[in-house]
Amino acid sequence: MLKPIYLLFFCLFSALAYTQTASNTAFGTQQDSIKKSLFIKQLGNGFLPTKYFNFDLRYLVKFNQHEGFRTGLGGVTNNTFSRKYRLNGYLVYGFADQRLKYSMGGGFRIAPKTNTWINLSYTDDLQETGSTKFLTDKRFFQFFEPRLLNIDLFHKHITKAISLEHRLFSKLLTETQFAVSKIEPTYNYSFYINDLSYNTYDLSALKIAFQWSPFSNFEYSEKGLKETKKRFPKFTLQYTKNFKDVFKSDFAFSKVDFRTIYQTGAKDNLASELILVSGIANGNTPLTHLYHAYPNNINKQQILQRFSVAGLNSFETMFFNEFFSDKFATIQFKQYLIPFEITERYKPQLVLITRYAIGTMKNIDRHLNMSFDTLNHGYTESGFEINKLLFGFGLSFTYRYGAYHLSQVEDNVALKFTFNVTL
Repeated sequence: MLKPIYLLFFCLFSALAYTQTASNTAFGTQQDSIKKSLFIKQLGNGFLPTKYFNFDLRYLVKFNQHEGFRTGLGGVTNNTFSRKYRLNGYLVYGFADQRLKYSMGGGFRIAPKTNTWINLSYTDDLQETGSTKFLTDKRFFQFFEPRLLNIDLFHKHITKAISLEHRLFSKLLTETQFAVSKIEPTYNYSFYINDLSYNTYDLSALKIAFQWSPFSNFEYSEKGLKETKKRFPKFTLQYTKNFKDVFKSDFAFSKVDFRTIYQTGAKDNLASELILVSGIANGNTPLTHLYHAYPNNINKQQILQRFSVAGLNSFETMFFNEFFSDKFATIQFKQYLIPFEITERYKPQLVLITRYAIGTMKNIDRHLNMSFDTLNHGYTESGFEINKLLFGFGLSFTYRYGAYHLSQVEDNVALKFTFNVTL
């Protein structure tokens, strides 16, 4: 397994050396220059731009409980390379599981005004069990992903996909995807159905996703349609249909996932934020494709052993793998207060938080070798954050109460760091 490591680091250092040279050249010459403001904006979006290729910073360094440190390279071609075609991909290596993961793909644009693309991809990677990804969530970047540090339940997937992304009109983005996947949980799990037990299985799924921003403003430019004024609420809806016996698929099931985000004010001042997420799975759905409620509490006995970093929209007192559902809904409310103006630059901010989750599960006995509870009675936690105390770090305190309150008081408490930094 040493050869992949050498290969990975050779690619990493070669790419970074090239990027540094390209960046210096870009800033040093007028013709090929990338303006400093644009460069900073690209960096804030998680890209390190070069002339023809933008390196994706999401793949540089990550950590989780299964892979340990995960590092690699990835990126996508930019408009200088082509406005009609694009290539994208990544190559990463996990030091704990000693395994390479990768993805490669590309697309071609068939209608510039509606930003209509046909995309192809092949991916061999991991995905967190019980998580849902919306097709229209094209880009989400954090310099530091706190919740990822503690995730230990992943499944391998080899996925071949073709998709069509299309802006039906300026405020409505759509994407349709058909994908064939081979799923293999990395943990001891079997799905028992029709007197058969499945440790690995094949899926063939059609997904249709819609993202509606009815109150935002959009403008057309040479680079395409751009959201010039972000307004709320925003709505995302996704339907998934998995077909049995299509390309050897083992199960038939369907899912409907929904999310809406409402925000008033600016988060760096006085603001309120409400996020509603729900999902329904029907049919013979394995645990890998069911739902958790985005827990973020380490399975340790003592409170200091659970001291970690709070996520953006996760349940801080809910233990990993504690609950799973085939129907669920979560509501999260945050109230951002006016920052304390201690000095001109030092302005800590208090945020009040309440979260609620409810869910059900049919046929729990189908999921072998797994022990978990359901959210039938409703799960509640509340607390606060004090952000930007020092170098972007702050503190978070959350308390678990209600139907799932635990007998030991300290087991209901989550005390964590927060981390907020923007470019």
